[in-house]
Amino acid sequence: MSMTSASPADAARDAKSASHVLSTLPAAARNDALTAIYEGLEAGRDEILAANARDLDAARQQAADGQPLSQSLVSRLDLGRKGKFEDMLKGILDVRDLEDPVGKVTLRTRLDEGLDLERVTCPIGVLLIIFEARPEVIANIASLAVKSGNSAILKGGKESTESFKAISKVISEALTKTQVPNGAIQLVTTRDVIPQLLDLDQYIDLVIPRGGNELVRYIKSSTKIPVLGHADGLCSMFLEESADPKMAADVIVDSKTNYPAACNSLETLLVQESALDTLFPAAAEALLSKGVLLRCDAKSKAALGKTSFAAQHSDRIVDAKDADFDTEFLALELAVKTVAGLDEAIAHVNTHGSKHTDAILTSSQELAERFMNSVDAAGTYWNASTRMADGMRYGFGTEVGISTNKIHSRGPVGLEGLMIYKYKIRGRGQVAGSYGEGDGKKPFLHERLPL
Repeated sequence: MSMTSASPADAARDAKSASHVLSTLPAAARNDALTAIYEGLEAGRDEILAANARDLDAARQQAADGQPLSQSLVSRLDLGRKGKFEDMLKGILDVRDLEDPVGKVTLRTRLDEGLDLERVTCPIGVLLIIFEARPEVIANIASLAVKSGNSAILKGGKESTESFKAISKVISEALTKTQVPNGAIQLVTTRDVIPQLLDLDQYIDLVIPRGGNELVRYIKSSTKIPVLGHADGLCSMFLEESADPKMAADVIVDSKTNYPAACNSLETLLVQESALDTLFPAAAEALLSKGVLLRCDAKSKAALGKTSFAAQHSDRIVDAKDADFDTEFLALELAVKTVAGLDEAIAHVNTHGSKHTDAILTSSQELAERFMNSVDAAGTYWNASTRMADGMRYGFGTEVGISTNKIHSRGPVGLEGLMIYKYKIRGRGQVAGSYGEGDGKKPFLHERLPL
């Protein structure tokens, strides 16, 4: 990795050149590089956390000066938050220990005797990752890029400058001991260059934004380069009348409060009308005890009005507005809406959701399967927290982000999502004009061969 102040075009050109070398390195060389990155970050922990503390102090000073960062962004910025640094390190080793994704044969067909076709996985090429806060993104992306044979250009937000510099310095030093070209992973430090980077479609093959919906929407509207990502994480959960009460409350609370600033946290709770007096009160009480503000429609608010705990939490049970059901709060706030049943719940999710992750709580397998098949989202769950939408939890090692795209890759994007494929033909001088119908023409065999 190099911290570069070169022009965007020069940085992208260097990354493209390095990608041609990186994509041909054997798996052992790429794995050795990940080991070196892990060891370097472990050894540099104190220096990195000290740099991160300086970023946090600067953010607090901004707040004191009347220019506060959002609480969700500050939360993402804090690398010292319990377990975050360890998760970053573990993700590197998890990626290293995964099967090599490069050069896997996924199709083999005999077109004719002595003329064989193969479809083989290969790297995308050059990735541009633009992100806010999240200093661990550098390690995550560097690991996934090296393992998958892709070059990566990283452009972070100014709020994490000190953290980025410390991490990139450690990774750069680690890579000098390996076969990975220094230009394969670059951290662009020049300010105000995102528009120029987004114009470099001749060098950059894929843009991956990591940040709030304003950033993602801006990038999607500002480049011809394909964009992999999601603008919103508006996750919904349907509480169906047959759900186990304790299980339902536990899953709802985890989905909302485990990490409210995450894109996979719960933002809308849909409650079946017949469950308003049976299941909903226990879940609501558990949420309120965790400090969650409930934005309730008329029926759900009325149901809570009958409970013994409503009065003591009256300041956190408020009337919902229509806009609340289209809002990604990223905070301890939850919109609650009453629905008649499964069909209305599905319709609401498909109308107001962001195609990220949605769940149903029910004891009915039939209803669960209908919900999971009918909801248009990258992840659909039955009796599980939406917080499960994560590359590490899926066993991907780590992720570059979560995609709600309808092509290429969807959901948490790990190694597999950073691969495309090429077709190889091995022949003996055959020409296309020899095949077809008519005199002197040969038919193709199109015989599937074992992988």
